[in-house]
Amino acid sequence: MSTIWRRGIHYLERLKAANIPNELIENGQNRVIDASLTLIRERAKLKAELLRALGGVVASASLLGVPLGHNSSFLQGPAFAPPRIREAIWCDSTNSTTEEGKELHDPRVLTDVGDVPVQEIRDCGVNDDRLMSVISDSVKLVMEEAPLRPLVLGGDHSISFPVVRAVSEKLGGPVDILHLDAHPDIYHSFEGNKYSHASSFARIMEGGYARRLLQVGIRSITKEGREQGKRFGVEQYEMRTFSRDRELLENLKLGEGVKGVYISIDVDCLDPAFAPGVSHIEPGGLTFRDVLNILHNLQADVVAADVVEFNPQRDTVDGMTGMVAAKLVRELAAKISK
Repeated sequence: MSTIWRRGIHYLERLKAANIPNELIENGQNRVIDASLTLIRERAKLKAELLRALGGVVASASLLGVPLGHNSSFLQGPAFAPPRIREAIWCDSTNSTTEEGKELHDPRVLTDVGDVPVQEIRDCGVNDDRLMSVISDSVKLVMEEAPLRPLVLGGDHSISFPVVRAVSEKLGGPVDILHLDAHPDIYHSFEGNKYSHASSFARIMEGGYARRLLQVGIRSITKEGREQGKRFGVEQYEMRTFSRDRELLENLKLGEGVKGVYISIDVDCLDPAFAPGVSHIEPGGLTFRDVLNILHNLQADVVAADVVEFNPQRDTVDGMTGMVAAKLVRELAAKISK
């Protein structure tokens, strides 16, 4: 449990012990949440107005940070990832052009609406049920401003549930999901936490927010993970059979008959040789080029995406994993924008 969250809990306990009315506390929480949503709404509106004035834009990827780490079962460093990813995106050590030739300085490719102030909201004693709703509402505010499409920076993988929920509800139906990860994250309720980063895709499938869920890069999966996969009809592609599955995975066509495709990339889908700065190091993973081949060749209308589980506190090799996460974001922006 983070220091900030403990402080928020203790602060509320002291207020309640002093017989402060619950209505007063709730009104204060509402004001903080309203202010948070207002900032995201107005930034999204401004960016969208500028894009519409430029014209010729069908979709532009828009960064939305969700610096949440407390639902991690091990380390909480992913809460610090969004600013580090942004810093790496614009690092002068590389240029601003994606591999497929799109220019990131062009707002028709990439914009930014800032972060959901997760820690500030939790410091007011807001529980996870409501916090997840705030995240969903933030994503919907971005989607309301055409041509913006959310490209979310985690944060641990628990954020994918409220993001996918928002995307599905806003579009009016389920999406297909391409999920790259070392783990299936489909426990019913890991360690008793229904919002655990290891349970996000169970919540997504229970809610009917996805028609197809393809999980690629899996190499740490339990009996429950396989049983849950069968229960929800998940297409799980494990690393032990990747050489056999490669041709299929590098030529995917998704999204026909649904509202679009959502891509979720847990940085630990990569072998730790390429991305050591993660909380859960699992050898035997995908190469970076494997991931790019899957993304570049995917035929799909990508309506939203996330990059999660980069842990800056373990990124001790000259910021290497930050650059890896940033390149994933850059290539996703190119995939989304049109």
